[in-house]
Amino acid sequence: MAADFAHRAHDALNNPQLRRNFRRAMDGLMAKRAVQFADQGDWTKLRARGAAIKARALARLPDLLEEFERKATANGIHVHWAETTADANRIVLEILTAHDAKRVIKGKSMVSEEMHLNAHLHAHGIAAVESDLGEYIIQLAGEAPSHIVMPCIHKDKGEIAQLFTDNIKDQPYTEDVDALTAAARTVLRQQFAAADAGLSGANFLVAETGSLVLIENEGNGRLSTTLPPLHIAVTGIEKLVEKLDDVAPLLALLPRSATGQPITTYVNMITGSRKTEELDGPRQVHLVLLDNGRSRVYADAQLRDTLRCIRCGACMNHCPVYARVGGHTYGSVYPGPIGKILTPQLAGLDCAGDLPHASTLCNACVEVCPVQIPIADILVRLRTEAAEPSASPAVKGGGGGGSVVENTVWRGWTAMHANPAAYALATRALALLGNFIPAAAPLLKQWTTMRSKPKFAGKSLHQLARDKGFDHE
Repeated sequence: MAADFAHRAHDALNNPQLRRNFRRAMDGLMAKRAVQFADQGDWTKLRARGAAIKARALARLPDLLEEFERKATANGIHVHWAETTADANRIVLEILTAHDAKRVIKGKSMVSEEMHLNAHLHAHGIAAVESDLGEYIIQLAGEAPSHIVMPCIHKDKGEIAQLFTDNIKDQPYTEDVDALTAAARTVLRQQFAAADAGLSGANFLVAETGSLVLIENEGNGRLSTTLPPLHIAVTGIEKLVEKLDDVAPLLALLPRSATGQPITTYVNMITGSRKTEELDGPRQVHLVLLDNGRSRVYADAQLRDTLRCIRCGACMNHCPVYARVGGHTYGSVYPGPIGKILTPQLAGLDCAGDLPHASTLCNACVEVCPVQIPIADILVRLRTEAAEPSASPAVKGGGGGGSVVENTVWRGWTAMHANPAAYALATRALALLGNFIPAAAPLLKQWTTMRSKPKFAGKSLHQLARDKGFDHE
């Protein structure tokens, strides 16, 4: 799955069109976000409040999940619990089968991508059509999203124009953005009208009211959740907040961090199915709450902070690695900095152990995270777990990334620096012999393929000081 990041990164770095697309998009998103948070004092206070809201919800997560289930059930929402993605897929399929649903229209949902739900439904004769414009484009292309907010950010308008010409009947080639949007809208409006069920994700779940909060810009989320007679929402258990008052600060953070908007065009609050006196809305609402390793992450006090994420994508937009290699290089549903810490914890370090190393630890992601997730600290923790697993059960597949040679070298380094005589002998040996080590030597090869070989000084600092007549006692 997420293995072999280095190989895919090499291919991405040799794709100039991909690099141009990402660089242009990231520069624009960073500039828009900077305008929204120009007041650093306001930004500091708001993100501290957002972090506190998510931390408080996580501290009480088991109790709040039970409270949410009670309130949502009282509102008429059918709540289902799924330990694994296989369980979630089975539950969704059972609901659709019970309603004889053959056509599903989907709003944007990263958890459905995590479940590989479209492929599962297709295998059982159910057509699922993405209604978010970006998701619709990559569905036509047969690709996965490359960004959690803007799924087709890796494509330019020429590529999209060709996709539409190839896949939409009687669609002429045009790079006019308004014309392309209109073409997609024409197709999707027919899908909305014909759908037997609508499927969505959820940005937040409110324990106090049993409500689902869904934000979006295109209206597709609202149509997907109200026009079909059946609405199914799928989301992770970490999306919970305690009170309705907690939603407003998070809404002030998420769109501004994600797309540089003060607020999204649509904010949907779903608190049940159609009432007797109401003219529209689904007749049934189902919510599938997915664990898929989140409880294991929750069990570790440090790694729990990963679950604060509100899926804004700001960490990706500011990441120098992501901007150069793109989302598909990560080989997982969640790319970028948040993917480097979330995917190894959900899938296991044995499957995605290279992702925590795909980082410069520059801290750019930490500085822009609206809920103050210490991404760099967690990356270091996961690197340690990959080499030498701790007693904590939080990280699956730890220890598989250890190297006998590397561990031996570091043990020798530790022993050398712990003994003054050994240190003096080793530095003297490196001064005399180090420059004769070939650049292609096994211990240097990974460094020298991208950098110049280190040049060892002929004398140590202590020797230079003695030569100058200084006593270094």
